[in-house]
Amino acid sequence: MRLEAVAPLGPPAFILAARGNMAVFLLPRESRVLRSSRAEEILGALTGVTLAPADLQAILTGCVALMPQAMDGHVHANRWASIDLAGDARLYLQRQANAWQLRAARRQGWQIEYPMWAGGFPQSVRLQSEDSAVMVDVTAALSQVETNVDLDDAAFTVNVPANAQPISIEELRENGPLGRR
Repeated sequence: MRLEAVAPLGPPAFILAARGNMAVFLLPRESRVLRSSRAEEILGALTGVTLAPADLQAILTGCVALMPQAMDGHVHANRWASIDLAGDARLYLQRQANAWQLRAARRQGWQIEYPMWAGGFPQSVRLQSEDSAVMVDVTAALSQVETNVDLDDAAFTVNVPANAQPISIEELRENGPLGRR
């Protein structure tokens, strides 16, 4: 996984790259780095979304689950249907002309909305926590989506400046957007 918070001018606000269980998080503008933490811990500190990279990818691409396996389905009134997936997930689809379009889903503590699509991928995804203690409501816009592209290994590494000072996951939680500052 690689996420960058692009800024209008200058370096990105942050870069998060993960491979396997370990991730590197860089704040280029502050020259701070967090190493040896899991991507879901870092995402949780930044946004409250504690999903592993593969789970986040499944949600952002409209698959909802890593290996979606339909267990049951129902057709509802007003051109709606639902499909229950293995692993306690449910898809909500709406009939559009001659095809079904995924519009929402639920999975393990999350409500997901897919209000806009372009081709086979969502253009935006809204993710809301069902846990009242977390209170996360995040909307992500997807653009310039490419599929079946070979990525160089360098895409999943972060070039950390030699003078970058360490930051802990606790400090990131405390000083990040969800912290108390």
